Amino acid sequence: MSLGAGVIGDIYKLEERGTGIGIFFGATLLGFAVAPFIGGAAAQYWSWRNLHYSLGVWGLLEILLIYLSLPETSHPGAMGIEKVTPKRRFHIAWVNPLSSLWLLRSPNLLATTLAAGLVIVSDYILLVPIAYTIGVRYGITNEAVIGACFLPTGLGNFIGAPISGRLSDIVVRKLRVRRKGVWYPEDRLRATWIGGLFMVPLSIVTSGLVTTYVGGLVGLSLNLLCLFINGMGVDFVVAPVASYNLLNIAQHKLCTDPPPLTRATRSVIVSVATALVIPSIERIGVAWTDIIAAILALVGQGLIFLTIHYGDRMRESVDVGF
Repeated sequence: MSLGAGVIGDIYKLEERGTGIGIFFGATLLGFAVAPFIGGAAAQYWSWRNLHYSLGVWGLLEILLIYLSLPETSHPGAMGIEKVTPKRRFHIAWVNPLSSLWLLRSPNLLATTLAAGLVIVSDYILLVPIAYTIGVRYGITNEAVIGACFLPTGLGNFIGAPISGRLSDIVVRKLRVRRKGVWYPEDRLRATWIGGLFMVPLSIVTSGLVTTYVGGLVGLSLNLLCLFINGMGVDFVVAPVASYNLLNIAQHKLCTDPPPLTRATRSVIVSVATALVIPSIERIGVAWTDIIAAILALVGQGLIFLTIHYGDRMRESVDVGF
């Protein structure tokens, strides 16, 4: 996914990059939508071991598909590197996997990366303990049904990603026309407002309150609706932020650096949140845990607000090459 997002920055125009990122995220998140249900159904009616064997076989098939597809994108001779005589027959290339972390010195990238991470936390706060929150509250013990409860979030991700990407492109084009050709990279971040300020915090707070105070089919239905809205809202923030990060770096031929950087940072944030969510629910309850997650999402949107209004000054404060 890191390489795929980087390629988007190489092949799409400025005003189309959000759409490309949105389509890419939407396609990749389709698996997130159906995997929990498939896994739950397999554990309930088949065998989790057989499911793992199936995943191994599918991995081998993916290798075969990649091998057969690569020649279509390969252009031998285009760079002329084949004409260079190697000095040595064998050469070991040392790769530093942490090299892209130096970009976090940029206040712009640091702020937007942290913002996206804090917003994504809401997804995991809702989903990781779902068997102990929605499952226990509404008496759901079947693994397949528990897995099906993940579907609304995944569906929201799948639908929200391309919509938000397209919306960010529209915002960039409109503001560019309004300023008679002048544009700022931060214009793309204006598309995050509806997701980060409304959809994400309101959906997770509502879910916490509904789980605590509303039982029966009505409560379950409202929770599933909240999961769907939260899934859409998260991508209304993540897709424009990903496009913005690529936009800042693209002109310096470092398009593959921001995706792994942002994913690594988000993973650290999410891992801390998932480790704390169950103890938090046991200590202060579902509602207060979800309220805290909503506050974190609003803090993230606040960082985006600062980046929108002070992006130029933030870029000038630290020179990281863009």
